[in-house]
Amino acid sequence: MMEWSNLDAMENTSGRGKVPKGAGKATTRVQYTKETNHLNLTSSGSRFSALQDLDNQMGSDVIRYQNKVGEASTSGGVPIVWRRIDRENQSSQSDMIVAREKITPSLTGSQFDHNRPPDYDNDDMLSLDEKSVEELDMSKIDANSGDMRFLQFQVAWPELISPCLWEEASIILQLGFLGVVLFDFINSLCKARKKAREVEKYPTDVKYGLSHKLSIICSILILIIHVVTLVVSQTKTGTQCQSRALVLSSGIIQVISWAITLIELYVIRSKKYLKFPWILRFWWTSSFLLSLARVTIDAHCIITTRGHLRVEEYSDILGFLASTFLLGLSIRGKTDISFISDDLAGPLLNGKSKEKHSEVKRDSPYGKASLIQLVTFSWLNPLFELGFKKPLDQDEIPNVDIKDSADYLSRAFDQCLEQMKERDRTRNPSIYKTIYIFARKKAAINALFAITSAATSYVGPYLINDFVSFLNEKKSRTLQSGYLLALGFLGAKLVETIAQRQWIFGARQLGLRLRAALISHIYKKGLVLSSQSRQSCTSGEIINIMSVDVQRITDFIWYLNTIWMLPVQISLAICILHMNLGPGAYVALAATLIVMAGNIPLTRVQKRYQTHIMEAKDERMKATSEVLRNMKTLKLQAWDSHYLQKLVDFRKIENIWLWKSLRLVALSAFIFWGAPTFISVFTFGGCVLMGIPLTAGRVLSALATFRMLQDPIFNLPDLLNAIAQGKVSVDRISSYLQEDEIRPDTVEFVQNNDTDLHVEINGGKFSWETGSSDPILDHINLKVKKGMKVAISGTVGSGKSSLLSCILGEMQKTSGTVKVNGSKAYVPQSPWILTGNIRENILFGEAYDREKYDKTVEACALVKDFELFGAGDLTEIGERGINMSGGQKQRIQIARAVYQDADIYLLDDPFSAVDAHTGTELFQDCLLGILKEKTIIYVTHQVEFLPAADLILVMQNGEIAQAGTFDELLKQNIGFEVLVGAHSQALESVLNVESSSRTTEYALADNETDADTNPNQEFPHTKQDSEHNLCIEITEKEGRLVQDEEREKGSIGKEVYMSYLTTVTRGALVPIILLAQSLFQVLQIGSNYWMAWACPTGEDKPMTRIHFVLLVYTLLAVGSSLCVLVRASLVAIAGLLTAEKLFSNMLNSILRAPMAFFDSTPTGRILNRASTDQSVLDLEMATRLGWSAFSIIQLLGTIAVMSQVAWEVFLIFIPVTAICIWYQQYYIPTARELARLAGIERAPILHHFAESLSGAATIRAFDQKERFTDANLCLIDNHSRPWFHNVSAMEWLSFRLNQLANFVFAFSLVLLVTLPEGIINPSIAGLAVTYGINLNALQASVIWNMCNAENKMISVERVLQYSNLASEAPLVIEDSRPPANWPEIGNICFTNLQIRYAEHLPSVLKNITCTFPGRKKVGVVGRTGSGKSTLIQAIFRIVEPREGSIIIDDVDISKIGLHDLRSRLSIIPQDPTMFEGTVRGNLDPLDQYSDAEIWEALDKCQLGGIIRPKPEKLESTVVENGENWSVGQRQLFCLGRALLKKSSILVLDEATASVDSATDGVIQKIISREFKDRTVVTIAHRIHTVIDSDLVLVLSDGRIAEYDTPAKLLERENSFFSKLIKEYSMRSHSFNNIPKLHH
Repeated sequence: MMEWSNLDAMENTSGRGKVPKGAGKATTRVQYTKETNHLNLTSSGSRFSALQDLDNQMGSDVIRYQNKVGEASTSGGVPIVWRRIDRENQSSQSDMIVAREKITPSLTGSQFDHNRPPDYDNDDMLSLDEKSVEELDMSKIDANSGDMRFLQFQVAWPELISPCLWEEASIILQLGFLGVVLFDFINSLCKARKKAREVEKYPTDVKYGLSHKLSIICSILILIIHVVTLVVSQTKTGTQCQSRALVLSSGIIQVISWAITLIELYVIRSKKYLKFPWILRFWWTSSFLLSLARVTIDAHCIITTRGHLRVEEYSDILGFLASTFLLGLSIRGKTDISFISDDLAGPLLNGKSKEKHSEVKRDSPYGKASLIQLVTFSWLNPLFELGFKKPLDQDEIPNVDIKDSADYLSRAFDQCLEQMKERDRTRNPSIYKTIYIFARKKAAINALFAITSAATSYVGPYLINDFVSFLNEKKSRTLQSGYLLALGFLGAKLVETIAQRQWIFGARQLGLRLRAALISHIYKKGLVLSSQSRQSCTSGEIINIMSVDVQRITDFIWYLNTIWMLPVQISLAICILHMNLGPGAYVALAATLIVMAGNIPLTRVQKRYQTHIMEAKDERMKATSEVLRNMKTLKLQAWDSHYLQKLVDFRKIENIWLWKSLRLVALSAFIFWGAPTFISVFTFGGCVLMGIPLTAGRVLSALATFRMLQDPIFNLPDLLNAIAQGKVSVDRISSYLQEDEIRPDTVEFVQNNDTDLHVEINGGKFSWETGSSDPILDHINLKVKKGMKVAISGTVGSGKSSLLSCILGEMQKTSGTVKVNGSKAYVPQSPWILTGNIRENILFGEAYDREKYDKTVEACALVKDFELFGAGDLTEIGERGINMSGGQKQRIQIARAVYQDADIYLLDDPFSAVDAHTGTELFQDCLLGILKEKTIIYVTHQVEFLPAADLILVMQNGEIAQAGTFDELLKQNIGFEVLVGAHSQALESVLNVESSSRTTEYALADNETDADTNPNQEFPHTKQDSEHNLCIEITEKEGRLVQDEEREKGSIGKEVYMSYLTTVTRGALVPIILLAQSLFQVLQIGSNYWMAWACPTGEDKPMTRIHFVLLVYTLLAVGSSLCVLVRASLVAIAGLLTAEKLFSNMLNSILRAPMAFFDSTPTGRILNRASTDQSVLDLEMATRLGWSAFSIIQLLGTIAVMSQVAWEVFLIFIPVTAICIWYQQYYIPTARELARLAGIERAPILHHFAESLSGAATIRAFDQKERFTDANLCLIDNHSRPWFHNVSAMEWLSFRLNQLANFVFAFSLVLLVTLPEGIINPSIAGLAVTYGINLNALQASVIWNMCNAENKMISVERVLQYSNLASEAPLVIEDSRPPANWPEIGNICFTNLQIRYAEHLPSVLKNITCTFPGRKKVGVVGRTGSGKSTLIQAIFRIVEPREGSIIIDDVDISKIGLHDLRSRLSIIPQDPTMFEGTVRGNLDPLDQYSDAEIWEALDKCQLGGIIRPKPEKLESTVVENGENWSVGQRQLFCLGRALLKKSSILVLDEATASVDSATDGVIQKIISREFKDRTVVTIAHRIHTVIDSDLVLVLSDGRIAEYDTPAKLLERENSFFSKLIKEYSMRSHSFNNIPKLHH
């Protein structure tokens, strides 16, 4: 019997209740009853029974304890721990164990053994008397001191439902495994018999990889461990489970299972599997979980019982490590077995599919990486070594793995789509479901890693309380348990960081895969969009879908894992809080939910703002791309300022929404940083109200948990935002993918050699729009036999081009049939030239056949042109063929068609852009020469090409008005003669002039040979003069006009950072922002310090003035949150103002750049900067840069807190920081170049897409969809390579920094454990650990944010590149403005004019000296490339003279502003341009004229009759590029602009090339009538347009060949002008007698 007096000091450790103080004495006996296995504490004394009162105070805890005691079976006992603590000197005596497994009768210290079986006395009652207690070192207790504490009642693993649970679980799992293996074995035996006869073996060498070797080593190790454990368990007792049979059977089955595993691995080896079987992978995963459970149980027992590690524990740890490796192998799945086959066996082994071959070709270090390399990302090491030595180039970046290649992903996505179509039985399956099927496998693996990372991140906060307790009770605890705690912290951190790196990398990789799949799908769709869809989806919108929306979906993939992590993080946090704070955890949960709920409406609003931003951006980008496309027209018409303002207005609208969005972002940041403080204030307040005592350990554990909660709270709105944005983007992509396509059944393609019909249309009725009641073509009946030449003629807008389109299948067929027999080639009216060299354009995917190619080039009159180019036919063509003249582009197109060797040729007005001589040559050598056996259907306005046709179709109002041969149609006398008559008059005017100077026109026949044999001797081709005139003898650049996109190399200069930071208020806001963040950090650390310092470390010290403590904490917390609000608002303001300023600078710089810049810069590059890079500046740049500064401030705060506790941390921190900096320096050169290359390689995807969209009809006509799709896949891969390696590089760095931070953290923990007691305050040490837990995340975030900021800074660098372009001359020079009525007369005087396009290039115009007298008509003629267009551009100062001057009405045009000059001149350009908008906006964008004036101009240019019937009149719509108007009508609009402007000088640049003879005649009449008192300068291929001129200037080789009146020039027989006239009239010679026949 053992007695205490004055039991009023009795309490239990968990601090949940004290025994009430009582008067008088009480005695307590500890008794054990053998039969009931019952342990009893009974007390005598009048006041109370100790157990009963403990029960009252502690509630259910004691009842549970009593039940456990009462119900304990004989096999499982109950430990009770008593401890004496002397509070004065903080020393604690050793523990005394009253009972362990069972209470033993002999309880002396020396004899007590945990594992000894009991031998009881025969007494029914066993009592502990004074003697027994003395022997257990309790004799020194003074009965009256009240120092005896009843500290801890502990039940061993009460959580275990059964002590043998582990054995039972392992037996069930293993039996399952063995059952499946048995079934698999029987199944494979049956299959083997069938296949035995079929398969013949060939000898192959097998190379076993690391994975396979590692799996065998680990399995052998685990097998040995289980054998040893089985033997030990039979010789010793002491396992948790007392059932010998269960322990034995569990051990035996373990040994059998692992033996079978080894056999299975041998089978893998012999059968040469490439992947581990699923059953093995499942077994390894299960055994890992069992092993984890076992190790956790061991660790718990050792920590709670303060025991030592035994053999069993060591073997469990070893087994756990082996299981972890096997888990890794099971996740990876690959065996790394490779075959080196004999030549004979090779084809059979590798002949599964072509994919196997491509897998070998697409070698990638990632694909070949071992498990260790995948975990540590060390497969990137070779790339870093290379990148550190020199800046990386695109061809040095390894390939992506086959599973990340666009080709593989595109096919996989198509399969998913097909699967969905079959499942849902719909033509348009849900894109959401398709994406789900496509991504689910990879997403599941990512989710597993993410959940693991989230779960392990909470181990730290869970252990903090224990750690503070350990530091408090250092004397009573062994160092080993302290080190175990430190090991727990470190182990959790390691697992967390590895899992985190893997899920982040996996999310990026999945994003890459989804992006590649979506882009390829969007591209394929773009190639088959119907005409109506193309009008509803402009190229700007489609390109935005491809660039912005796809990017948003890949961003969402990143946030996807947050969905799985959120519930795990919140549940664990609340669980840990509940363990520490009891009911206080529910307050924390409520506060968390309030903060989260508050975020949701913000997200909704943010989503609305994002939609508005996207819409505004779409509008701006559409306008920008239109401006860039038509830049030349804008400059010539002096509309650039107006359109600049238009773009600025669009930007203002975008800016309004950006500002609203950023304000909301600032508010979200305030909530994010304020959340932990708000929740902690709430929770601690709740605890105080509920009377839950707050100790330092609990407070610190709670604070650490709140900081962990910060992530899920902040991630929720981000997640919701990403879901919102992602949904908007998926919906946009979905609606685009559901747009109408060109129907494949519109045209029936037949391959029938029996019929001689190549094209047959019966009862055709066609429309551009689905369901339109008003058809464009009606009553179309047409039969074209093999080898026929069919000409289509008619007035402007009569439906000529539409007829070709319906044969191609481009139009919607409302009735009738169209049959096409044979392959087809198509030449559109507006030349479509691809960026690349000339040869690529002509070959167009066909193999290069030298002989065929040379014939084609010769027939298309390109030989002379090639001779002039520095690189011949390998000369690079600029975007949209900008460095080629119109004629050259047209001939390259014709050559492309000819080389295809098709059966049917469809040519849409191919001769309009070439001069008279070249046109004849083309017609003779091409149509009637190389293609004479082919079926040709050609549209033409030139009547001289009609007589050669077997059939002529005359189109009128969308119907075939007449059909027949030339002679038949003339006899019919209905309409056709109008066209012919117009041509006759034109020809007569030429012949009259000619005959007045010559004897007869028949003399021309004698010179026929002279003209045809070598017309170029006297009139040679010149250095090429282009349409936009970049003279192109670029030998030193190997014929390249468009150079590779410029990219900076090396680190981003400080000046880029400085210019970004100082753009607004000269950087005055930066120090204020940094101060606010620093103040926030100081206040936050201060508030946590205050709580740790003010709260007691143990339960015994009462918490005084708790309300005051909380008040101070709240004030500090609120202050820190307000600092964040200030900082976030300032970052938003500064960021947006900077973005606005930089955008404005770039826009002005681009629009003021000379034409040469646009000629050599693809629009894609400029658009990329205006969209993607500008988006980064608008929404990300300021935040990224801010974060890199803020994370440094946070890191410094953490280091300060940690070093305050133990300055020794600095010893390790300094070298580790040095290593981190070295890593960063090593990483940055490679990562920076990868980021730059990824940025550069994005533009070609968009550029190629834009180009393909504009030429989709040609691509379809040539059946080249597959080739263009493959090219697109190649471009996607080119972008994926640097992008993939860039994100991998980021993980490579993060992994290393994380491990270094873990090392620092582990060191500081070991330091705190090892330091003697009394040196450090446990509370402050706990605070250091609280901060230290986040050290790895912080350190990584510093580097990550800095690197990310540098990567994003590349966008600033790219925008700045285009902000300082060389500018044209000023628009207005105030000191020398011309008179208001200038030019009055229109006298143009050229003096010694010399022009070259660049210093290293030869002159295009040489010493031009002449005068165009005012109010006269001057014709400028010359061969293609003689410098005609350059002369015109010189007048408008599109190109500046190198020497000489141009003086108009006594004003030197180089001395006045460009706007003053261009606004006073009029031009009708060669390429008619129209802008999206209305008819009025196209004629008068500056709103200078009244409606009456506009109608008058429209009537004069023959458009009034077309526009008046339209319901919207002048507000009738004009779609992108004016595509709802024919080319001829567009030309008439350009004439309308000139008529409105009424300038004294009008320039016609081959203005009537695209109209028929009749319309041409009308235009000429209008011009001669309306501009009779003006100076008119005409460049023309049609001689009759200049024959009426007062003067003719003939250019040759950039020099003046002749300049005189037409009559004078014709008098000289060998003049160049005579030669041209001769060619023209000769070409029409066959036509000359027709009028006579008619009469």
